[in-house]
Amino acid sequence: MSPAALPLVRVPVGVVVERHQADSPWIDFVWRAVAVLPDEPDTKPWTVLREENGTTLFYAGSATVDLYGSETARYRDNLASGSPSIWTVLSPAEGAWPYSVAAATADPSEGEAFTEAGANLVEAVPMPEMLREQIESFIAEHHVEREFFKRKRRQADPEALARRQHEGGHE
Repeated sequence: MSPAALPLVRVPVGVVVERHQADSPWIDFVWRAVAVLPDEPDTKPWTVLREENGTTLFYAGSATVDLYGSETARYRDNLASGSPSIWTVLSPAEGAWPYSVAAATADPSEGEAFTEAGANLVEAVPMPEMLREQIESFIAEHHVEREFFKRKRRQADPEALARRQHEGGHE
């Protein structure tokens, strides 16, 4: 792996998942991530945090939000969106729990890319203030403004186009 592909900062987070009764004959429960904690708590994955009215909140496990110097513009766009988010990814798992925490990211494009695997549950959850401050600091330290370069198309050569039509022998 090239050094540019390695994250410069890794921020641990805990993922909170909600399970509630489904109003469906095909599934029993609906699962979704609802929050990230600004650090990895000293709690076992799938610990019940709260139960009320048929809804259960779990601490599902931890992930790391990796920050790359090449993605600072995307992090900046996320923070400027008015509702900064962390995209959480739950992947189907075998065993006692139907999902495992697969990833968390502050990059909106990466979050969207995780939706391509149809079985993943991808949710954009509110970014904790402490994490927002860390990302702002990272952007201030590592962002390099890149000038947009628009390529110019070559003009079509009518003479070359005319020659090409006659080369096939179908005059």
